[in-house]
Amino acid sequence: MKIPILYEDDNFLVINKPAGLMVHEDGRSVEPTLVEWILVNYPDIADVGEPTFLQDGSQIERPGIVHRIDKDTSGVLIIAKTIDAFVDLKSQFAERQIEKQYAAFVYGNVKENYDVINRPIGKSKKDPRMWSAQRGARGQMREAITEYRVRVRGKDASYIEVRPKTGRTHQIRVHMKAINHPVVGDALYAPKMEPLFGFKRHALHAEQITFKDLSGTPITVKAPFPPDFVKAEKEIKKQG
Repeated sequence: MKIPILYEDDNFLVINKPAGLMVHEDGRSVEPTLVEWILVNYPDIADVGEPTFLQDGSQIERPGIVHRIDKDTSGVLIIAKTIDAFVDLKSQFAERQIEKQYAAFVYGNVKENYDVINRPIGKSKKDPRMWSAQRGARGQMREAITEYRVRVRGKDASYIEVRPKTGRTHQIRVHMKAINHPVVGDALYAPKMEPLFGFKRHALHAEQITFKDLSGTPITVKAPFPPDFVKAEKEIKKQG
């Protein structure tokens, strides 16, 4: 397994996660995970971080993992190499000091050039795998805020830049569905819509992240686009 390293120092490791790679196990599949790569290549990180619990109550280790991106989302991800870095990053996320920027292709012609989606997210009542920002969501509704701006409008889709201000599960995918512009190729939130631009996964890429090192100095890391995004960007620019 080859994982591109975008930035590294004594405390932090920032990688470009390939689409299709799970960050950590989910208790259901036996696929390779980023955690396995971490343990092989950075064994000293094994004791850094906190475990998480799956729905069946089982506990899994997540060495160095402070945040995650979905399996089919590509792009930038920070890994803490030391306990001090883990605690500091966790605080930055909790205080919303981390700036995240995504690129996405969504269905339809997005009307507004710039907008903010401020809709709380809860569990979907029709599928336990899904979340919802629409009427009928169940359970605890948690604040969720997403900013976006349109980069290019194409024939059947829009190419957008997205900046989530909160970190809810599936937040961008859920919010774009809530405004009737689901992410292209999203089999969970737009199962009946044909994938465009040849995407074989949902068209979401974690493009850039800004965090602070232990001295308080801001660090910005950008993840280059994978081939499917490069192809789609060229195609939609021809349409626009």
